[in-house]
Amino acid sequence: MSTTYPDLAGLKALPLDELPRLAGQIRSFLVDDVCRTGGHLGPNLGVVELTIALHRVFDSPKDHVLFDTGHQTYVHKILTGRSADFATLRKDRGLAGYPQRSESVHDHVENPHASTALSYADRLAKANRLAGSDDRHVVAVIGDGAMTGGLAWEALNNLGSSQEPVVVGLNDNGRSYGPTVGGFARHLSRLRAGHRERNNLFQQMGLSCLGPVDGHDFAALEGALRQAVALRRPTVVHCVTEKGRGYQHAENDEVDRMHGIGVLDPISGRAMPSSARSWTAVFENEMAEVGSEREDVVCVTAAMLRPVGLGRFAERFPDRVFDVGIAEQHAVSSAVGLAMGGARPVVCLYATFLNRALDQALMDVALHRLPVTFVLDRAGITGPDGPSHHDVWDLALLGNVPGLRIAAPRDTARLAEQLREAVAVTDGPTAVHFPKAVADPPIPALRHMDRLDVLHRSSHQPLDVLIVAVGVTAAAALQAARLIEHQGHGVTVVDPRWVLPVTRLLEHLAARHRLVVTVEDGVRAGGIGTALAQACADAHVRPPVLNLGVPRAFVPHGDRDSILARCGLDAASIARTALGALSAPAACDPASARAAL
Repeated sequence: MSTTYPDLAGLKALPLDELPRLAGQIRSFLVDDVCRTGGHLGPNLGVVELTIALHRVFDSPKDHVLFDTGHQTYVHKILTGRSADFATLRKDRGLAGYPQRSESVHDHVENPHASTALSYADRLAKANRLAGSDDRHVVAVIGDGAMTGGLAWEALNNLGSSQEPVVVGLNDNGRSYGPTVGGFARHLSRLRAGHRERNNLFQQMGLSCLGPVDGHDFAALEGALRQAVALRRPTVVHCVTEKGRGYQHAENDEVDRMHGIGVLDPISGRAMPSSARSWTAVFENEMAEVGSEREDVVCVTAAMLRPVGLGRFAERFPDRVFDVGIAEQHAVSSAVGLAMGGARPVVCLYATFLNRALDQALMDVALHRLPVTFVLDRAGITGPDGPSHHDVWDLALLGNVPGLRIAAPRDTARLAEQLREAVAVTDGPTAVHFPKAVADPPIPALRHMDRLDVLHRSSHQPLDVLIVAVGVTAAAALQAARLIEHQGHGVTVVDPRWVLPVTRLLEHLAARHRLVVTVEDGVRAGGIGTALAQACADAHVRPPVLNLGVPRAFVPHGDRDSILARCGLDAASIARTALGALSAPAACDPASARAAL
């Protein structure tokens, strides 16, 4: 089917009445291929006509077509010659699920976090003017959901005053994951209903505004986009689209219109059968139970209520859950207000998105020593969504927040325990960090020591190696311990449970071994291993501390287990690195045990 798509020159030459057939062909392709690979289906079904119109009006790559929250770029990829690669979508060394500059000259930005494209566009247009390239147009496509992010409004504020001729394609489908929240959503709803708002927000900020136009009507779209270009000033083209359009199962899905899917049967729209439970599903059940146990517990999220596992809590306690839109900074600062008012807030986010609110975690929550709990889903290596969604930085960044206690459960049984422990803390903030993964069987402890669990201890050999397993690296650490034992060395494996701050007991255990190996699926630099090495140095504990983790790099998309192996975090690599250090400590470099990413 990929050979039937016209190139961009051929697309511009197509008669208007042939475009609906092309749109239908693209939708069929998306349903068939994305159901086979998994990915973002609903958002792309909604922007088929809009993307075709953009590439007929603008001349990519000379003109800059920027997509905010790049999950809506599948149609753009098809039209720019990548349809044949969709069988590899989000797979190791395959087609990325977001724009990727190395993939095509038509991908100008790599921006899988929301609300950024207007800032890019404003100053890109200015840079073009300063370079004398006034014939290059800049258009930014942004969804109404992404418009709930504060960064988008900072950019609009500048666009309205700079008067750069940026075209803003507002893709208004009334949703982010679920329905868009807030006052701006109500404003757009009135515009969609045909009310001629005297105080149109865009016009009040100094931008022109065209529409609303039917985002599935080619003539209306192209006419509005050409008119916006002709105005030569910042202009919003308000396009009303339908998320999931053309696929009945997405259109009928009132939860998220099949925003992001796993592998589905395209005919029935049902996921392939699986008995596996995810960490998120376990958290969802436990969070609802915590809500039953404590009436003061409230939950805050940023446009991701169901993806982070708050659906059941929201059904049972609708007045105690707050969705603030794609506004992580506001989510964290609003939790400060809740805590000051006597509530016990739990802020639930994808771990990668908390990075956007680090200042609020530091200066609003921690400085006030408030009992706010951060629940960080999809921490560590996540797999197919790539460098923006692997959250390999959260432990390194949060480790520098004074007074913050961080839990990294090794299994879902510990998740249930540590969630309750976190909510019980009253004198400062806590964080619970867990992966995007299937819930494997629980890993029992041989012994509990203070806050630390001993998972393995050699009975006959001397105490050569202490492996400190952070969170879900425990399974690989235990397998590595057996491999090391086969070579005649004694091994202890411990799970610190609360990984920061470093417990003094861990320093004492380190002093009794020849070598300490820390294993974490976050960055080595500044991570848990670094903190333990510093603590041992401060306590004059002298065994070498070898830190295994993710290199300081943007890790590409692919299979989670394969990525971990390439980072030296599988059992064989852990054992090989430890044995190398025991035999030649001075020559051991943990980076040498890893293949290049």
